[in-house]
Amino acid sequence: MFSGHLIPYVFSFFLFSLPAFVYGQDDSLMIILESELNREFKELKKAPIAPYYIVYYVDDIEYATLSASFGSLIQSATNKNRILATRVRVGDYQFDNTHPVSLRESNLMPPQGGMGPVMLPFENNAVAIQFGLWQSTQNEYRQALEAFKILRNSAARRDSVSSPAADFSKEEPSVFIDQPLPELSTYFDQKAWEEKVKKYSAPFLKNPDLIESDVNLRVSGERKYFISTEGTKIIQNFTSAYINISGSVRANDGDIVPMNLSYFAPLPSGFPPDDQILKDVEKMVELLTQLKNAPLAEPYSGPAILLAQTAGVFFHEIFGHRIEGHRLKNEFDGQTFKSRLNEPVLPKTLNVYFDPTLSVIDGKPVNGFYRYDDEGVKSRRVNVVENGVLKSFLMSRTPLEKLVHSNGHGRAALGASPVSRQSNLVVETSKAVSLGEMRKMLVKECRKQGKPYGYFFKEVVGGFTVTDRYNPNAFNIFPTVVYRIYADGRQDELVRGVDMIGTPLAMFAEIQAAANDHDTFIGFCGAESGSVPVSATAPSLFVRRIETQKKPRQHQETTLLSRPSSNH
Repeated sequence: MFSGHLIPYVFSFFLFSLPAFVYGQDDSLMIILESELNREFKELKKAPIAPYYIVYYVDDIEYATLSASFGSLIQSATNKNRILATRVRVGDYQFDNTHPVSLRESNLMPPQGGMGPVMLPFENNAVAIQFGLWQSTQNEYRQALEAFKILRNSAARRDSVSSPAADFSKEEPSVFIDQPLPELSTYFDQKAWEEKVKKYSAPFLKNPDLIESDVNLRVSGERKYFISTEGTKIIQNFTSAYINISGSVRANDGDIVPMNLSYFAPLPSGFPPDDQILKDVEKMVELLTQLKNAPLAEPYSGPAILLAQTAGVFFHEIFGHRIEGHRLKNEFDGQTFKSRLNEPVLPKTLNVYFDPTLSVIDGKPVNGFYRYDDEGVKSRRVNVVENGVLKSFLMSRTPLEKLVHSNGHGRAALGASPVSRQSNLVVETSKAVSLGEMRKMLVKECRKQGKPYGYFFKEVVGGFTVTDRYNPNAFNIFPTVVYRIYADGRQDELVRGVDMIGTPLAMFAEIQAAANDHDTFIGFCGAESGSVPVSATAPSLFVRRIETQKKPRQHQETTLLSRPSSNH
């Protein structure tokens, strides 16, 4: 699932990012981690069934969370945590405790995924930290050993002996240690931002029809540690700042209509100036007022234009999840493109790549950036589609028969096991048309299909898709601002209550044109390995036929009392 919002502003660059080189080897926490890892690995090697790989992930994080509603502060908190996740592999690279279960062994469910995150002291007390590492490693080893024994003794073992695809790829170890991360207080003025979030939520007081006003700010500084028994040692710094503004209005029929506005920057100093954010909030309030009286859309099938940010989410959902390599090794997955390498899968005018090495796209910071993935593999650009032809998949260290190495896309939220995931998705076209031309194409297609109108999807809040083989392989995208474009030249009409639905292969065939614009959607993607930051950049698309369904109603009973007045 993809959630987030368009970032409509050019932000400043990350102020203290460094080129990718080893800064130093004297990080106190890394020294403790390395010493204890070596000790425990040496001890466990004496076991009858020994581990062949152990990794520690530690997230040293300091963060602030501020919230305001209708002009008043409702939360202001700062905190710091140090969180450990441990993974242990038993067996060998070819066959270990993570081996996928076959369809005929679907009743076999060995324990997977580890014991979850563990809190460590955030002071560098060696004995206390070693104690936490020791407990976590023991628990993980026991679980991995149990899973390995079950898999080894099952029919799945006999099925996989001759398989050329290993369970874990062999990769060259890497060493990268970033400079010390500044304290949060050096780049975040909490008191100043308390006043700002109150100011951003105040315009919602002007309209008595608005029933929700939430402004949330989260600023974080993370120092992420990765150390494995293969010799990889990585420390990466990440800073992020997000503003999420949400509001809702009660429509005339009682339905609750929400809208969202979001901003992302590596540092709070990268946000737009106050007057720009307030201007955006005023536009949001005005649009919510219009949505109160907007007609409720009926289910529809026909032509549509997807503005660039909607097109980005469209590609993330219907295409991106289906080229995540680990799915193609899972017999429970639909495996849409498993046998389609070097075959056309999209219109020949389209190219698609994923590039986690990009921290900025067209002047906008993107949050799918990282130097090394969550399996210690250096990030790199992956050209997935060239001239409509499928060229590769996104790979973690779970290899396929024809792709035996990672391409730096093993990702996970802390505490989850990494799998292949998306990063910064970019869609490009070799044959672009203007939005004006695209609008003419839509009107022409409406007349051809006998449709009184087509749809223009302007803004979207996210979506989800289903890829397994036991459910319809469908997608659902959640637009928030949708217009009808009438074939007879009438003024465009704002409508509400629309969800875009469909099936991937059918939708790919309906893409008719791409525009000479492009924009970036910033969000978070939730899947098997948790929520990870991602972006999607695409041009606007003209699609010959899309389907919509009515959005689930968020009905609220008419209030018994009038809303308090801001003048009292």
